[in-house]
Amino acid sequence: MRATFKTVFYVNASKEKNGVVPIMGRVTINGTIAQFSCKQTIPKSLWDAKGNRAKGKSKEAQAVNFALDNIKAQITKHYQRLSDREAYVTAEMVRNAYQGFGTEYETLLRAFDRENEAFAKRVGKDRAVRTYRKYLTVRRYLAAFIRLHYKRSDISMNELSEDFIRDYCLYLRNEVGLAQSSVWIYSIPLKHVVTAAHYNGKIPRNPFALYRVDPDFKEREYLTEEELRSFASIELANANYTQARDLFMFGAMTGISFIDIKNLTTDNIVEMNGSLWVVSKRQKTKVPFQVKLIDEALRIIKRYEPFRKDNHLFNISSYDMVNRRIKKVAEKCGISKRISFHLSRHSFAVMALNYGMPIESVSKILGHTDIKTTQIYAKVTCTKLDYDISQFESRIDGHFTTQDYGKRNNNNQ
Repeated sequence: MRATFKTVFYVNASKEKNGVVPIMGRVTINGTIAQFSCKQTIPKSLWDAKGNRAKGKSKEAQAVNFALDNIKAQITKHYQRLSDREAYVTAEMVRNAYQGFGTEYETLLRAFDRENEAFAKRVGKDRAVRTYRKYLTVRRYLAAFIRLHYKRSDISMNELSEDFIRDYCLYLRNEVGLAQSSVWIYSIPLKHVVTAAHYNGKIPRNPFALYRVDPDFKEREYLTEEELRSFASIELANANYTQARDLFMFGAMTGISFIDIKNLTTDNIVEMNGSLWVVSKRQKTKVPFQVKLIDEALRIIKRYEPFRKDNHLFNISSYDMVNRRIKKVAEKCGISKRISFHLSRHSFAVMALNYGMPIESVSKILGHTDIKTTQIYAKVTCTKLDYDISQFESRIDGHFTTQDYGKRNNNNQ
């Protein structure tokens, strides 16, 4: 269908003052109309109603016509830009774009750019660089998705719907090749940006309100007690590998994440009830956590005390570097699992549950905001199930004794 686009100028005779009238503009697109002030005035006698411009070649007429030509060129430019990425363009959208507000400035990728710019300023303070990189990756995926499916460079926030989100997730799964758990992870920044736009009144409805991305979590890997003993006891000639291993074991003994271990200082070690505790807040969620330091964790802290450069407990390199070293240690131990530092938290949670620690306590130590997260991280293993069933068995043993068929039949004779 061919679009009808037209820009005309006229004077508002009802606002005439001393023979001078304001010049107005009108944009018409497919039957929609939007009017605006051109911020220009002209003597009524100089206005050509048929030509929609000033009459004659006086300096005043030339100045007015030059201004009107410039306005028309800007409006045409905004109309073309909107048409490149909007499914349906109205006169009001073009008028708003010309005046510097409204839908033209509320596009998804522009919103993402603003979010990422603000995020970058918080990296190293209350945001992690890895999370910032994730937001940049999502922005790149979205741009590619919009180009592929909409043949545009961007999309209006007002066009977002459940179908857009569903198609984006299918694109990540089928064309990018991500697992469903990764699709869920890469939908979170999109949800954040869209929900913020809705909250701030930029879009009338939140398409995520009626659409949920299924995380489809896989079973969480962890190291068994036997594997942890192998990990702890292996002799390593390289000091860097030894430190990476010790940090992993510290995480497995405390449940503290890598970034929170890296942030620990002597001020976080507090004596309570005659024992030493770590008392801190998670960098990721700002949720307070506290955990009693068992002997092995204390020994690791003591081991690295001579190497401190400041009040931080450990001098730690980057997460990626520590991860690479941990993988090498795992290979030396004959552990074939896909290992990363985060497995130390998983391993702590599994051990804690296996030895009867209530899940509420595990959740508190891990600093989770929702116990459902703990249920994902701390899988209940056969060891715990065996213990629980044995406890159940010992309590009901002898309470419910049944007779076999032969004895019951003899009694009836």
